[in-house]
Amino acid sequence: MAYNPKALEATAFIDHEYITETIKKAKEIAENKEKVQAILEKARDCQGLSFKDVAVLLEVEDESVWQIIFKLAKEIKEKIYGQRIVMFAPLYLSNYCVNECVYCGYCHSNQEMHRIKLTQEEIVQEVKALQDMGHKRLALEVGEDYENAPIEYILESIKSIYGVKHKNGAIRRVNVNIAATTVENYKKLTEAEIGTYILFQETYHKETYEKVHPKGPKHNYNYHTEAMDRAMQGGIDDVGIGVLYGLYDYKYDTVAMLMHAEHLEATYGVGPHTISVPRLKKAGGMELNQFEHLVDDKDFLKIVSILRVAVPYTGIIISTRESQDLRAELLKHGVSQISGGSCTGVGGYSKTQEEKNTSQFQVTDERTLGEIVSFLCENDYIPSFCTACYREGRTGERFMRLAKTGQIGNICQANALITLKEYGSDYASQSLQQTIERLIDKEIEKIPSEKVKQMTESIVTEITSGKRDFRF
Repeated sequence: MAYNPKALEATAFIDHEYITETIKKAKEIAENKEKVQAILEKARDCQGLSFKDVAVLLEVEDESVWQIIFKLAKEIKEKIYGQRIVMFAPLYLSNYCVNECVYCGYCHSNQEMHRIKLTQEEIVQEVKALQDMGHKRLALEVGEDYENAPIEYILESIKSIYGVKHKNGAIRRVNVNIAATTVENYKKLTEAEIGTYILFQETYHKETYEKVHPKGPKHNYNYHTEAMDRAMQGGIDDVGIGVLYGLYDYKYDTVAMLMHAEHLEATYGVGPHTISVPRLKKAGGMELNQFEHLVDDKDFLKIVSILRVAVPYTGIIISTRESQDLRAELLKHGVSQISGGSCTGVGGYSKTQEEKNTSQFQVTDERTLGEIVSFLCENDYIPSFCTACYREGRTGERFMRLAKTGQIGNICQANALITLKEYGSDYASQSLQQTIERLIDKEIEKIPSEKVKQMTESIVTEITSGKRDFRF
């Protein structure tokens, strides 16, 4: 089947022969300095790069060129996102799973895993614990098991999460990371008012994909790869993609992932809202030495930088899989969203369950949310708890149109500062609150619109007097 970006068959819009031929040609082009320079100039205009351009950059060996790419990624990220860093936390509801994914602690045959499914009452306790930290945005995580965690359980859980109002806390947006499902179920998720639907491809290399998913519904490469099409057909216009780096060659998977992004753009008029970049980490029942394509820190920085210049308006997410130091470095290379105070165990936030092995993978950055917020503020980043675009209907094509014209910058800066003010007032220590106040005073002055600046100052005053939940 020939490559066709508008095709609905996975093996047509992710064409193996086309990818390998693209990478082969890219190796030749990468030796031509003028052609590489032309790609970099194209990126500098914030118009993005094709997967063919990305294939070329991935083959560049000249370190001086990489320094240009790193600098360019930082410049593009700051031009579009400023110093804003969106904060979120994962919430694991159930680790029952029928799949035999060889890299995952949830693997059905993993006898070391203590299986748990939270009740709605336990979910409420988890949400209260997250609200007490200051979180406003969650990523809901569930193993694939249609008996223990059917779509009805997911929908009921979302309703429970949105229904918890605890002190000044409220979860304002639930993003959902669940297994590939039907158009009908995606319609139900749309009606439940989720934020972004997230699904990692793990690897786009079909042979490897089937090898690392030997049993279970996830074994079906086409059904999994075509999930985003069904999600968009079901009314979800904000989707998040990603690969699990380490399962296969990172160059192949990066090119294929951007091929997937171009397919969504060509077919539905909007590409992915977010791209996640998890790396393979130690999990129960597996050892890292089983895998021959592990990505080191140096190549990982290259991947993130290239993604930023290739898809400038797409959020890039890094989780607590990575260390504190590396996450700090990745922020300079294009990352715009990070998790904070994360727990990957079921029931781990409220300690409603016994301390047993319930985690999908090991967390490396174990700082609290407050410690991460403090680090960001001290390094002139703006921790943002904003969910305004979701709640105002600025999603999908509408969001991208506003982003690409630069119109969204004014309100994003203001919304970030407003939500940071809320966090500082309700959850921060006295010293952190003072740090936050200084940062807000400084950053308000940078808002280009005088009208928005004055409104932001007024809202900050109202938050001080006890009012909450403002947004532009």
